Amino acid sequence: MAPNLLALSDAPILELDIIDSTNNYAMRLIDADTAQPGLTITAIEQSKGKGQRGRQWLDAAGESLLMSIILTPEVKTEEQFVFSAMIATAIANALTELHEHWDVRIKWPNDIIINDKKAGGILIENVLRGSQWLYAIVGTGINVNQQNFPGILPWATSLRIASGREFNISLVRDLLRKHVFSMVTAGHSHQNVMEQYNELLYRRGSSQYFADSNTEWEAFINEVTADGRLHVRMPDGTDDAYVHGAVQWIWGK
Repeated sequence: MAPNLLALSDAPILELDIIDSTNNYAMRLIDADTAQPGLTITAIEQSKGKGQRGRQWLDAAGESLLMSIILTPEVKTEEQFVFSAMIATAIANALTELHEHWDVRIKWPNDIIINDKKAGGILIENVLRGSQWLYAIVGTGINVNQQNFPGILPWATSLRIASGREFNISLVRDLLRKHVFSMVTAGHSHQNVMEQYNELLYRRGSSQYFADSNTEWEAFINEVTADGRLHVRMPDGTDDAYVHGAVQWIWGK
C-alpha cells in the first residue's frame, strides 16, 4: 500500500540537542520496533554525523538542519536509486521555493548545490528483510545559517551566504518534509522521477573534470539513468557511464 500523505505529515518530530547522528538514532528506533513512516529526528548538534561512503559530515552546532526521516519506500530494492532521486528532487524543489534567485541543482548522485556550491547532502540507509525493503532512513544535512567554513571545504555554502539573510531552521525543516512527503506519495512513474531529476542535474550539458586513483580527464555530462549511473560523452566521441564511488568529481576546473 502506498504511503498516505496525511499519515506521514502527522508523524512525530523528535527534536534532540546532541546525538551521535540522527540516522543512528533512527536505526535504534527501528531496531526497538518503535518507528513509524514519517517519523522525523532532528538534532542541534551531531558528534558523529555521517556523509556519503563513510565520510564525516561536518556541521556547526545550531546552524545546520540535521534531519532523518523514516520512510517505507514503494519501489523494489533493485530500484533504490529511483527512490534516492525522488528525495533529492524533493529537497531541491523545496529550496528553490525558499529563494527565487537561487540556482538549485543536484550534483550526482544527491548533493544539493546552490549557485555552484554545495549547500547540503543526503545519506539514505536501508533496512532490508530478505528481498523486502522495510525502511529507508533519509538523512539530510543542509547548511542553513553558517557564515564561515573551514579551508577543507572551499566549495561549501549555506542558505544564509547564498541569500544574505538568516533562516528559521524549523521552517526549513517543515518545508523539506512537506516536499519529501508529497513526492513519495504522488505516484510518479520511474521515468517521470528521472526526468525531474535530470532537469536539475548539476552541470548537465557541460564538460566536467573527473579523476580516479591514476589519472584525471574531462567528460561531457549527459544524464543519470534509473540504475544510478552517470552517462557521459568522452572527448573522442565515445560514451561511458560511471558508478558512484568509482570516480572523483574535480571542483573548480
